[in-house]
Amino acid sequence: MVSVSWIYNVIKFPKARSFDYNADGYYEVENTQGRKANQTKVSVVTPVYNAEKYLRKTIDSVINQTIGFQHIEYLLVDDCSTDSSREILLEYAAKYDNIRAVFLKCNTGTPGQPRNLGIQLSTSKYITFLDADDWLEPSGLETLHDILEKTGDDYVVGRTIQLKTNGSKIVGEHESCKERRNVSPYSIPHIFQHLGPRARMVRASVIKENGIVFPEMKFAEDKQFFMDVLIHCNTISTTKAPIYYLNRLDDNNASLTKQTNIMQKTDSNIKVIHYIISKKLEPDKEKMLLNRLYEFDSITRLFNTGHFQKTKLKALYYNKFNEILKTTEGLRYEVSDNFFHPLNKIAYELFKEGKTKQLEKLFEWEKKEKVKPVLIKDNLPYHVAPFLEEKYRYIRVPMLAVFKEDRFYDNKYCLDFNVYGDYVDQITDVIIRDREEVNREYSIPVQVDQHGRGRLEVSLDLLNQLPSAGYAMFLRYNDYNKINIRKLNENQIRYENRDFTFYTTIHSNIGLKVK
Repeated sequence: MVSVSWIYNVIKFPKARSFDYNADGYYEVENTQGRKANQTKVSVVTPVYNAEKYLRKTIDSVINQTIGFQHIEYLLVDDCSTDSSREILLEYAAKYDNIRAVFLKCNTGTPGQPRNLGIQLSTSKYITFLDADDWLEPSGLETLHDILEKTGDDYVVGRTIQLKTNGSKIVGEHESCKERRNVSPYSIPHIFQHLGPRARMVRASVIKENGIVFPEMKFAEDKQFFMDVLIHCNTISTTKAPIYYLNRLDDNNASLTKQTNIMQKTDSNIKVIHYIISKKLEPDKEKMLLNRLYEFDSITRLFNTGHFQKTKLKALYYNKFNEILKTTEGLRYEVSDNFFHPLNKIAYELFKEGKTKQLEKLFEWEKKEKVKPVLIKDNLPYHVAPFLEEKYRYIRVPMLAVFKEDRFYDNKYCLDFNVYGDYVDQITDVIIRDREEVNREYSIPVQVDQHGRGRLEVSLDLLNQLPSAGYAMFLRYNDYNKINIRKLNENQIRYENRDFTFYTTIHSNIGLKVK
């Protein structure tokens, strides 16, 4: 049983009824119809704080699950809301005997503690999490539950759709690119990326028997929690099925992530780094967990951002990164050897050499130069950063696809292209995906020979079946990695010591210059 203590000041709520709080600092609504203990299949835990705008939509998405609401135990833990969230919870709890509305006496300021209490009070075999401004696919819980029942796995994750005012996208495609069953978490290279509490279901015993709790942090608490969960999972599953809708609409400003600045976020990440190091894992496993924290959280999110480019207080960023580097001193390996992106490794080396001005130029160039000069050497692609010294000037690109020509013939569309990089033999297909309805996508097999010469052929019959919409096209490799096919009409590409420039003439013809 998780011990929960509340140490914050009591906040008074003029609209809230008087609750008889227990010794642990919370009050739970008891429905007069009573509850049938241990009869539910899944416990859903939702922390609530001033969520009145979307709370009904969130709760209704759980009530309307195809698994049957009678099989769901729904725990909503209110962290002293000051809007109408409490009244909404009381209304639903009075109507449904399997909705457990819990009200905290003191505000905790983090979703971690309400989730911990929800876990503590839960009684089902499986636990899943839903934030109070998000919602579920109607079949989401049934899909995840059935997979765990069939496989005996400890954890399953499916597809998350992030909704923005200007469109939608799939979050963490490594989690939902294919149907996997009974696999080791460590068999998926990016598994420790994107660890928000969404689209995943966990065997309750994994959490409770290992004493896994959300830490008391406003940021990264879910990251540490799910890293801990995955460490203790023997096998996991993934599914392509849509499960969860992540609300990032412009009118949703209640997220703690939006209210936490980069220095606070980095302090939280440093705490997670120390926590993972304290686990004393095998080096190969530790590398996978820490890579996300060092490369993505400590380099990309610290330096490759608009706020870093604009600030006049760059010294604060450098001091914070020095704090991060101190955590690497006792590691049994060079942390940058595991970086996914070569640009991050160059930034890491520049910083260690004290060349911060070059680091600033590197990330300014990375953000501003959308189409960068390319060098092909030994059939491998490099971006050329001419402002850097020679040893850093050529930045490896893992994969590059270049348009060659296209045409319609024999009732088909044919596209020829060249591919350069490390995973040419791992290319499987081209994905055609609706830019708005991201669940609408089509996979077309593609042929790429050992020299990187590729061809895509699509029948006009298939193209005629596509609904009217805008579509993105990607080459897919290694299950979930994607690249666009670039058309270099007016951009330079250099092979060894020769320059080839394709350009458009004043009469709109394609021309070529060779140096």
